[in-house]
Amino acid sequence: MDKVKVTIVGASGYTGGELIRLLLFHPYAEIKQVTSESWVGKFVYKAHPNLRKNTELKFSSINELEKCDLLFLCLPHGSGMKKINELKKLAPKIIDLSADFRLNDPALYQKWYKSEHTNVELMKDFIYGIPELHREEMKTANFISSAGCNATASILGLYPLVKNNLIDPKNITIEVKVGSSEGGNKSSDASHHPERSGAVRSYQPTGHRHTAEILQELNFGEELNVNLSATSIDMIRGVLATIHVFLNDNLEEKDIWKVYRKEYGNEPFIRIVKEREGNYRYPEPKLLIATNYCDIGFKKDEFSNRLVVISSIDNLMKGAAGQALQAFNIMHGFEERTGLEFPGLHPI
Repeated sequence: MDKVKVTIVGASGYTGGELIRLLLFHPYAEIKQVTSESWVGKFVYKAHPNLRKNTELKFSSINELEKCDLLFLCLPHGSGMKKINELKKLAPKIIDLSADFRLNDPALYQKWYKSEHTNVELMKDFIYGIPELHREEMKTANFISSAGCNATASILGLYPLVKNNLIDPKNITIEVKVGSSEGGNKSSDASHHPERSGAVRSYQPTGHRHTAEILQELNFGEELNVNLSATSIDMIRGVLATIHVFLNDNLEEKDIWKVYRKEYGNEPFIRIVKEREGNYRYPEPKLLIATNYCDIGFKKDEFSNRLVVISSIDNLMKGAAGQALQAFNIMHGFEERTGLEFPGLHPI
């Protein structure tokens, strides 16, 4: 079998580095080029030191790109939509890891991103990149837009409940706690060590842009009211979404379990985590470091009809590079776990 020749555009950031790491060991993929305007001509391991002695690839400029089978775009938000008309001449398939094509409604984009989309005609051509929701469309897709990390954890936690009409759609509250790598590899005053270390910082109590993805993807005909807040905590990788919803009927936990099993029982990267005892009886981000799993748990309030859902991922994997590679596998008919088999570490 000929390997799929792939190029990563914007490969010097954390997400690009994870994609390189994964693709180097993928049996059916070959990295043709990786680009970075600030690292042109330098070895990849200069930006990603974990890849020392694993590759002799050097960064190219975007102006030096050659044709390939698929482009992974890891460009800053807002950049891809301006360059994509030229980039799509280089490859028949594109997986974009930015936010540029996640939404299919330009009005929704303007509402949440406070600017007009500059490539509206292409928005409808992209499949939203959560395989558990869009696997069949991905099989024949040419363009996929990888989902946001906070949106991924939230959507996967809520999907079975909303789809099966088990909760009040007007009363959904989500609190996501996130690691510092979510902010990318560009330093800022907020990421300066004395400011960031030990922090529990509410940085987006309202108006988080990933709310738009949740509203779009969980639209089953009834309008949702989603209240999303985000807090940065003292960890590097990870998202923990704590979701508060209210059941329409007084279901028992075993009934809720059955609903999650019905929707996710055959999913290779979703684990329902609910133990009666132990440190890890609910999802825990640190166990997911470098894995493509989404762990989901829940607890029913014994004094009310409130259900608390806990959903966790590695933001750089299931929230970015891992999920993009999962989509790549589906697009090409490869076994979905290929290149994503790492189970995580314990202890860590």
